[in-house]
Amino acid sequence: MNLPMSFLSIEFDTGHRRQLVGLPKTLSELLAAVVTVWVVYSASVSKMDVLSITISFYAGMLALSFLFVSPTIKKETSPLLFDWALSILAILSGIYFLWNSDVIAQRITLFDPLTQYDLTFSSLIVLLTFEAMRRSVGLGLTVIVLAFITYNLFGHLLTGAFSHGYIDLEHFLDVSILTTDGLFGVPLRVAGTYAFLFVLFGTTLERCGGSEFFFNLAASLTGRSPGGPAKIAVISSGLYGTISGSPTSDVVTTGAITIPIMKRLGYQARFAGAVEVAASTGGSLLPPVMGAAAFIMAEYTGIAYREIALAALIPAFLYYLPIYLQVHLRAKKTGLQGLTAHEIPPFFQTLSQGWLFILPLIAISYSLIDGYTPSFSAIYGIITVLFVSLFKHTTRLNITDLYQILVTAAIRMVPVAGACAAAGLVIGGITMTGLASKFSYLVFIIAGDSVYLSVIVAAAVTLLLGLGMPTPSAYILAAVLISPVLIGLQIPVLSAHLFLFYFAVMSALTPPVAVAAYAASALANANPLEIALSAVKISLGAFIVPFAFLFNPPLILVGSLSDIVIAFTFASGGLALISIAVERYFWSEIKTWQSWYIAFCGIGMLLPDWRFASMFIVLIAPISISLYKKK
Repeated sequence: MNLPMSFLSIEFDTGHRRQLVGLPKTLSELLAAVVTVWVVYSASVSKMDVLSITISFYAGMLALSFLFVSPTIKKETSPLLFDWALSILAILSGIYFLWNSDVIAQRITLFDPLTQYDLTFSSLIVLLTFEAMRRSVGLGLTVIVLAFITYNLFGHLLTGAFSHGYIDLEHFLDVSILTTDGLFGVPLRVAGTYAFLFVLFGTTLERCGGSEFFFNLAASLTGRSPGGPAKIAVISSGLYGTISGSPTSDVVTTGAITIPIMKRLGYQARFAGAVEVAASTGGSLLPPVMGAAAFIMAEYTGIAYREIALAALIPAFLYYLPIYLQVHLRAKKTGLQGLTAHEIPPFFQTLSQGWLFILPLIAISYSLIDGYTPSFSAIYGIITVLFVSLFKHTTRLNITDLYQILVTAAIRMVPVAGACAAAGLVIGGITMTGLASKFSYLVFIIAGDSVYLSVIVAAAVTLLLGLGMPTPSAYILAAVLISPVLIGLQIPVLSAHLFLFYFAVMSALTPPVAVAAYAASALANANPLEIALSAVKISLGAFIVPFAFLFNPPLILVGSLSDIVIAFTFASGGLALISIAVERYFWSEIKTWQSWYIAFCGIGMLLPDWRFASMFIVLIAPISISLYKKK
């Protein structure tokens, strides 16, 4: 690996997940299981206030992060004494804030004085948060949060529009820790309720064999066609991604199977990794589960989660459409074949063996549409998984399996909690300094009052904010800093936030710090930057989708049925043309000028006015006929 890539891998790497053994493993896993049981109880049947639920959840996550994640990339099998001490301090901090939760909820910010204990434990939990964040999420996000805090404490020394009033350390701790606008705010509240329960649902479904069923289903549907293994990756990664909500986790899970198969059948290593990265990234966009950021959007905007999930249906399909088409065209162009018959599980056999795993997704979808909260929808999904698992001995869970589900779910939430804690600290700082309005002023300086230029700037900034960051953090920063700009341009709230959410997700595959590409590089044995660049090319059409639905509301189900059908049809056709142009193949090789012409027509078909867009169908017809005759 070259020097720049080595530097980036160090700069944005996290601590290593410990493979614990012996007594440390027993104690750490017991704590993880207890945290999971507590979250399920507190988020479903307890009468605790939201602040207490958030505090107790975060204290548990902090403690787990020091036990399960080492401070460096060095492999360890046991926490150090220092790690145990940090874990105990995390629990003690949680106990203190939990004991004083009523006082925190009732106090008047910046008016009621802070006690010495308040200052001590507030400072302690900030320091613990930074260390846990660095270990579980990486140095990149940690540096960004430090930059925001530095601006909070020293921004008064600046001149011009970005200067603010003096903020001392006590002021900072008061707003950031002892209110619900900072660390214990919306991001952690969502992580400790909706997000955790859906991760538990995904973990339960996976333990029963649900992920294997979805992979086999994808293989039986597309395995024989040209580019079959890559198409399997697209479909199975999307299906698994909707229950995991994490591009990196999706890459590691499904990529461990799909990438070696693609390489064995002659696919380039970087192309195999890129297909998996592009497909896995989109899982966070796919209803009904999506990811933690979608739940945060529901809480932040006040829009019901079911409305967000329904609005995301067509954009999610349009994300995968150009990726699937480009995989198909690349396979036809290079002569890549599918799997042999004996390598493909029979469709009806696969369906008969695992169709019950579709029922939990139906249960979640129905409960969301019927008006239940995401928390109860996730619980219904978990109950449905446990119920259907009883029908076959191969899927039935024993006590050990149930215990491991509790442990695994808590461990998987550690990086999510770290990302949400980071976002909470940033939000608290933005609240203090009024940075959001100042950022709006900066965008106005760059783009003026042009809606089109402003949304391009918004997309670019969201991708920039997402470099090296988990999707929830990237979305939250974009929502706080950029959404006021878009809403100020009279863009509807749902459209604006879905636009930012989409690009926050896409940042996982965008160079130079494409976190999903780093996960794929180890499996593909290829340069992560090359994988990321190939992933961008494969998903190039997907980058256009947010602009399409932003200016064409029927694509997010706003409008009459006829408007939605027409918009969907034209958008699908436009993205298909863009895929053809990128791959420069359609029945036969395409010349450079032809690819540019086809891309121009594809973009034209995405325009909001279908009458004007239909003109491009006429324009593309002659070249389509000529290419067909050459095949």
